[in-house]
Amino acid sequence: MTPINEQEVQQYRAETKGAAALIHFNNAGASLPPDVVLNTVINYLKEEAQYGGYETEAKYQVTLNNTYDLIARLINAHRDEVAIVESASVGWGLVFNGIDFKPGDEIITSEMEYVTNLMGFLNVQKNHGVVFKVVPNDEQGNFSLQGLEELISAQTKLIAVTQIPSTAGGMIPVVEIGKIARKHHILYMVDACQSAGQVPVDVKEIGCDMLSVTGRKYLRAPRGTGFLFVRKEVQNKLRLILMDSFAAEWVSETDFKIRDDARRFELYEKNRALTLGLGKAIEYALNIGIDRIWQRVQYLADTMRGQLSSIDSVTVHDFGAEQCGIVTFSVEGIESALVKTKLAEQGINVSLAKAISTLIYMNKNKLANIVRASVHYYNTEEEIAIMCRVLKSIAKS
Repeated sequence: MTPINEQEVQQYRAETKGAAALIHFNNAGASLPPDVVLNTVINYLKEEAQYGGYETEAKYQVTLNNTYDLIARLINAHRDEVAIVESASVGWGLVFNGIDFKPGDEIITSEMEYVTNLMGFLNVQKNHGVVFKVVPNDEQGNFSLQGLEELISAQTKLIAVTQIPSTAGGMIPVVEIGKIARKHHILYMVDACQSAGQVPVDVKEIGCDMLSVTGRKYLRAPRGTGFLFVRKEVQNKLRLILMDSFAAEWVSETDFKIRDDARRFELYEKNRALTLGLGKAIEYALNIGIDRIWQRVQYLADTMRGQLSSIDSVTVHDFGAEQCGIVTFSVEGIESALVKTKLAEQGINVSLAKAISTLIYMNKNKLANIVRASVHYYNTEEEIAIMCRVLKSIAKS
């Protein structure tokens, strides 16, 4: 594998309007889209305005349909196992709430699980008598596979984890968890919200039954885009939460037939311009190579952690043997929200990693809100150095 070289980085930056105006270390929130993605969306909307929505859709139908093939290629799935949705949360909720939970069923998750998913677990706990259990990380901050095995019982209905947590640079070993789930014949669900576009995601290797993804983060797609993977063998086991004539077809005045692919989880009305933008963003990433992107992201994140750790007043909070492009830290004596504001004043975007986002993990480690800086392949070593210089001046003030 050939690493992304400096000439390529400059090309990707030249193809990204925002990269010239600011330093964007909020890719875990929403990446800066490539210009080709922006232009794809805008041009489609212009054609809709000029020629009509249905007429424009008909013109681009082949390209719109190709988005499913691009998603399938990205995650090594079949196109019939893919649904296009508005966000990872929508996709996750559609399949999670489609599971036929019974009183006494158990869900196993990790301490790194995202707040929206935890709320889903609490909801079925309150309304259906479901129990959810949390596998604690070990002393090194790694997910405990042994701990998972110990929590599995005859009542375990679902294992659900977020591969990359919102407020930490660690990662969950989704492939190894998949092997355990298959061994015990347990439904397995992965939130890959922060993973797709940053890390190679292979649903066959992971062995998951369901996987949810957003477009706006590391895929560099527009906001309001995402997709859902549901393994073919599982689709009929999930009830539909919403349904229209796209998800099913009329058989007679008294009956209908649900379609036989994952698009049963979609509704007819969606933003076609954003669908094209999602496809173009995935195509852009695939042309670079996800393996190469992941190599570059790890290099930049390691560089950032190293430089941050050399600043006396800065503490890096990332745990785990394998770490990603999310870097979390705090500055001694200064509220993280103020650090974020002061960096923004210098044209540097970071985000605030709020305790509520991964409450179990944050409470366990006695962390309040911390700063989250997330790198992508179009970022540079120089940008990291500039941020660290600004942080030094903030710490002294």
